[in-house]
Amino acid sequence: MATEAPEQFPSADKVQSLSISEPQAEDQPSSSSNPTAPLSLEEKYRIVRSVAEECIQEDELQNLLAHKAEPICYDGFEPSGRMHIAQGVMKTINVNKLTSAGCRVKIWIADWFAQLNNKMGGDLKKIETVGRYMIEIWRAAGMNLDTGKVEFLWSSKEINSRAHEYWPRVMDIARKNKLPRIIRCSQIMGRTEQDELTAAQILYPCMQCADIFFLQADICQLGMDQRKVNVLAREYCDDIKKKNKPIILSHHMLPGLQQGQEKMSKSDVSSSIFMEDEEAEVNLKIKKAYCPPNVVDGNPCMEYVKYLILPWFNEFVVERTEKNGGNKTFKTFEELAADYESGELHPADLKSALSKALNKILEPVRAHFKNDKAAKQLLQSVKVFDGFAFRYKTFSSQHISE
Repeated sequence: MATEAPEQFPSADKVQSLSISEPQAEDQPSSSSNPTAPLSLEEKYRIVRSVAEECIQEDELQNLLAHKAEPICYDGFEPSGRMHIAQGVMKTINVNKLTSAGCRVKIWIADWFAQLNNKMGGDLKKIETVGRYMIEIWRAAGMNLDTGKVEFLWSSKEINSRAHEYWPRVMDIARKNKLPRIIRCSQIMGRTEQDELTAAQILYPCMQCADIFFLQADICQLGMDQRKVNVLAREYCDDIKKKNKPIILSHHMLPGLQQGQEKMSKSDVSSSIFMEDEEAEVNLKIKKAYCPPNVVDGNPCMEYVKYLILPWFNEFVVERTEKNGGNKTFKTFEELAADYESGELHPADLKSALSKALNKILEPVRAHFKNDKAAKQLLQSVKVFDGFAFRYKTFSSQHISE
């Protein structure tokens, strides 16, 4: 493959220095008397940076935002079953932040990748149904899809239409990397290096790395679990002498609801809250969630407030009787953490407020899938594909009497 001659931005040292504050939960564009007033460079940086737990590299992000009016952000997902709140709510928050800062977001519907990963038994028709269901979720949840800055792209369709561009890139990435380097990226498929390898686990990282260049992405906005393949793309830039490397924004991975679950899992119903869960289901799952008194670190209920509720509402409201301290509104996570660690806020009150806030976010989604005939049919199909009915019946029967 020929060496690229990419668009060149001035070096970071030629960009006016910024005084950047630490991203806060309320890092949404503030309203003003003039809603069309353009954001400053500092405001754009603060908003974009706030979506990520880690940024590689911050000076490159500042430089990009200073010299490109509409940077392209790449995000993607495998259509792999029902959607939980980590994917539904967090992605909605992040995409809306990015578009508010002027970014264009290309969301890669990775249907071929889901087939490689044997999702839905490798049945592309089922995978397509799941993909359409997921788009309905984000629309109902409030993702800003009417701005013209969010584009859903089906990998199978786009790759087929430009195969002459895509497959030479995949092969070039494969040629330029040793097998152990590619195997280390197998985590992106939810696999470990100790698993028995299939050929798909070699092809998949090469393809995902190629996606970044195929979509002309300036920014890779994916979870921390995708970090390795995004770093692979930056290393590949050195091989092809591409100066402007894709910037990596890796967002936090929400834990499951049970103790020791580092990541929310669709396969464990007690671990996940799904985007169309009924109010009673949400209440039951939060009631059973791990939430040790006075402990913030490793507490999933606290993490949900930090990464979902505060960014969504810019506040967290706890309703209590006067005897138990009365109502209190928290504007920052630090304030909430201090009250919880001291024992001023009881786990039962935290859980009650969390359930109420989550249900408020999810109510429009529930309503959409009840009232829209096409959406309702999509959900019914996905539940059948996912084997959800049996698993939830088992979960609820275990706890209904408690």
